[in-house]
Amino acid sequence: MTDSSPIKVGQLSIRYLVDGSETDSVGMFELKVPPGSNVPPPHSHTKNDECIYVLEGTLRYCVDAEVRDLAAGECMYSPRGSVHQFSNPFGAEVRALIVQSPDIGAQYFRDVGAVVNAGGPPDKSALISVMARYGLVPASPRAA
Repeated sequence: MTDSSPIKVGQLSIRYLVDGSETDSVGMFELKVPPGSNVPPPHSHTKNDECIYVLEGTLRYCVDAEVRDLAAGECMYSPRGSVHQFSNPFGAEVRALIVQSPDIGAQYFRDVGAVVNAGGPPDKSALISVMARYGLVPASPRAA
């Protein structure tokens, strides 16, 4: 059974609806992104495909060279190996539904949260280490 309590990672909130990591199957979570919040660095997944569907607000989402401002009801797909990132440069909180196959799992976000929420600037090497354990590969930042 999935624990649906929100996981805080800095200003972001992740609420797992289906944690498929234990069965290596599909997973789904709700992501809340306040305006101007710190977000994960551009990265790719070696093990997961990911689809984002915006429920409320507008989210800037980038997959490889494509950059789109996704409004409620719009989605974007990040195939395994693609470099992707997101931000909320707009005035309202974003709520989005994320589906991953296979799922990375709620524990990834708890582990990242432990680094990010420790106080002060996050320990970059610890963050990269957590990402690597779950098959995420940091990429160079793109120009906005």
